[in-house]
Amino acid sequence: MGLVFASIILSNPVNESLRQLETKCLVDSGATYLCIPTHVANQLELKELQKREVMLADGEIKNVPYVGPIQVQFEDRICFVGAMVFGNEVLLGAIPMEDMDLLIHPKLLKLSVNPASPNVAMGYAKRVIANGC
Repeated sequence: MGLVFASIILSNPVNESLRQLETKCLVDSGATYLCIPTHVANQLELKELQKREVMLADGEIKNVPYVGPIQVQFEDRICFVGAMVFGNEVLLGAIPMEDMDLLIHPKLLKLSVNPASPNVAMGYAKRVIANGC
């Protein structure tokens, strides 16, 4: 499988007066989080919430800023997540992809909404049973 890229829109839901950013991102289901470069965090005026450790593909561990909240939009799907700040490109990981119910088509090198739920994002949640039973 080759590299998959997609166009997403990033915005700051806390400060809607800021312009949203349409950006090309690398799509990686092997990555966990949304990762953004410093200039994107600065443009969206995202606040650092804490430092987090992230392990890179080569095994190196880095201590990086974790910012948020950030709104991610792909086609008609949105989610709200935090983001790790490092690197030189936007990387869309598994958490925001799962939240928006998106799939990678390896043969087509394309990101798309789940065809099994084309109108509304679908996810799984644990059922709550009355009286704790």
